Amino acid sequence: MGIKVIYPGPLTTVQDRGRTGYQQFGIPVCGVMDRAAFAAANEILDNDRNAAVLEMTLIGGTFEFTEDHVIALTGADMGPRLDGEEVPMYAPVFARKGGRLALGMAAEGCRCYLGVRGGFDLPPVMGSRSTDLKSATGGFKGRKLEAGDLLPAPSLGFEGFVPKNIALDRPVYKHHANIRVVEGPQEYAFTAKGLETFYDSVYALTDKCDRMGYRLAGAIIETGSGSDIISDGIAFGSVQVPNSGQPIILMADRQTTGGYAKIATVCSADLPLLAQLRPGDTIRFERISVEEAQSLALRGIY
Repeated sequence: MGIKVIYPGPLTTVQDRGRTGYQQFGIPVCGVMDRAAFAAANEILDNDRNAAVLEMTLIGGTFEFTEDHVIALTGADMGPRLDGEEVPMYAPVFARKGGRLALGMAAEGCRCYLGVRGGFDLPPVMGSRSTDLKSATGGFKGRKLEAGDLLPAPSLGFEGFVPKNIALDRPVYKHHANIRVVEGPQEYAFTAKGLETFYDSVYALTDKCDRMGYRLAGAIIETGSGSDIISDGIAFGSVQVPNSGQPIILMADRQTTGGYAKIATVCSADLPLLAQLRPGDTIRFERISVEEAQSLALRGIY
């Protein structure tokens, strides 16, 4: 038994850190968009660091507990209520059998994570329980959740669970973010003017933003002789610039290779912040060194 989906929200999927080690075969990594919120949920619950969670986008769902569970909610605050009573974010919550958890529209940010003590007990595919929507692989039947789905989870209940005092920096989500990046592998493809434009301009997220990538709108970035390259590997946070001159940031469900020049790569420390932006929000890119990016990564829990 586990958790029954009453209302799934517009896009709720099962995710973990992703399906690594298979990109050379054309298989995307996928996984959570906000690794910091994901890690926090599992740390609060004393779970395995890669235990699967539910990722909800913009609007949360309604869920019924078929057994006693301990849960945690992190990321965007969607006003969670358990049997009509407000429950806290970033804290363990005791959910009794028959209880209903309801979440609404995110007040700020974009994605909320629901973790359960012990994680969701779904079969891993190539080492991951993440949902790959394009190939209908992993997660729960390879798709987003639907009303009536029953997600298996261990009935660990409250016995033996001792809430930990965990010092977590709760994020503040705003409608503008300064995103730190390192030099991209094809920076040479852009003119001095193009690089100046990229770093000095503000770009807005368009309505063409999803788990695969964010299309941005703003000043056109100039190249030396076009953006086409021989396709090569894509990382989470790669910033491609197609021939339109408008950047695209590749996200969790990105393709494995791409044929446009990459001007920069978002440092891993800022990917969670980027994952919580929504269409209409704005960003400015800030260049840092690889060494600075590595130092920032070592301080995080993601």
